[in-house]
Amino acid sequence: MENTKTVATNKKAFHEYFVIESFEAGISLCGTEVKSVRAGGVNLKEAWCSIDNGELIIKQMHISPYEYGNIFNKDPKRNRKLLMHKREIMHLLGQVKQQGLTLIPLSMYFKGSLVKVQVGLCKGKQLHDKRAVAAKKDADRAIDRAMKEQNR
Repeated sequence: MENTKTVATNKKAFHEYFVIESFEAGISLCGTEVKSVRAGGVNLKEAWCSIDNGELIIKQMHISPYEYGNIFNKDPKRNRKLLMHKREIMHLLGQVKQQGLTLIPLSMYFKGSLVKVQVGLCKGKQLHDKRAVAAKKDADRAIDRAMKEQNR
């Protein structure tokens, strides 16, 4: 098993969406972008994915310009290509078109020396769903607190 190091997670995605299925994809980056990712300069909060001309593209993901880079730094919010097999992309396209689902990047991590992105096939939460999840978390927290007090 290769060592993995998580660089960034998209906490907002888990709040806004139900994650139905997740996939691993490679990402096409430039040299200075990889150095910036290693330094932790990634923000997935506003990012989303789309399928254009049979290619999976990640949009609005912010990678900070490399501090020691010069003319080789790229635009921080440029579109980047995600690398997956063609049949996997076509499967995702079918799911998005038929069921009205969304592709959201959930996390970015290093697998060995390669940068990988976990892409989730997601369904949007309604306001009442968000309230129900928050109420369940509060109840679980209260139960844990009561159990801790009882064990003392």
